[in-house]
Amino acid sequence: MVYFVSPQLWAWKKRRIRRVQRFVDRMLVIFPFEEPFYRERGVAAEFVGHPLADLAMPEVTREEFARQHGLDASKSWVALLPGSRQREVHLNLPTMLEAATTLGDTYQYLLPVAPTLAPETVAAMTATQAAAVRPVLVQDARAALFHARGSVVASGTATVEAALLGNPFVVVYRLSKVSYAIARRFVTVPHVAMANLIAGRRVVPELIQDDFTAMNVTTALRPLLADGKARDEAMAGLREVRGRLHTKGVEESAIERAARICVELLTDAPPLSSNAASNAAGVSNARREPEGSAEPASTYQA
Repeated sequence: MVYFVSPQLWAWKKRRIRRVQRFVDRMLVIFPFEEPFYRERGVAAEFVGHPLADLAMPEVTREEFARQHGLDASKSWVALLPGSRQREVHLNLPTMLEAATTLGDTYQYLLPVAPTLAPETVAAMTATQAAAVRPVLVQDARAALFHARGSVVASGTATVEAALLGNPFVVVYRLSKVSYAIARRFVTVPHVAMANLIAGRRVVPELIQDDFTAMNVTTALRPLLADGKARDEAMAGLREVRGRLHTKGVEESAIERAARICVELLTDAPPLSSNAASNAAGVSNARREPEGSAEPASTYQA
């Protein structure tokens, strides 16, 4: 059993490690701090690098991107990424737009729309918001982050993309009051932003729940948009994060390395006896989702 991309046991419900210890022969992780977490608990883990770190930088030029979306290339752009689920957008976008109004029309604002969202729904939300600025909806989040001067990004995978692209950003997030109260009881990590967890220190500002206000966003973002010490330190920290998401001295991509490890494990594994094969088949059948169940298969994974 090879598990590629670890569940976030290091963040919450660490007791689930017992299932990993029982079922997983090799845990292939994409964040460097995950390898020692598992190894200290007796799980054979290996950091293979992060797949996003292997992607090339966007090829579209700033001028071409501006033409495609009717943007003013002479202005600096600020990207707003409220999340990939409608509930996230509902909770995060209004405060982002309020912050953009405070920053003013010195900047233009890019709002990448995740493939999981309907553009017309996001457009309707921006139209009903009492904001003096209107963000430009775009499809290519990576290009928006690459060409933006800075960003406001909801906690999630997009923060890893922003870090890898070297875009100074502020991490924000808001949950319902009940969800936040529950999360505070179980989540045991010193930082929320993945860039900060990887660096082991605060390299980008975090504004979560009650700290996520328009005033706090503009206060945290302004120094990152202007040339100076704060921006230089943030970009240096993000370069460090990008370096840590690569496997040093390895020419393979993360996916290639994961595939090679799987092939090596299969090659080195002894052949199954007839009894072992029968038992393995029984285990495989037992792991299938219950017949007639409406739950997704992932619910029944170890």
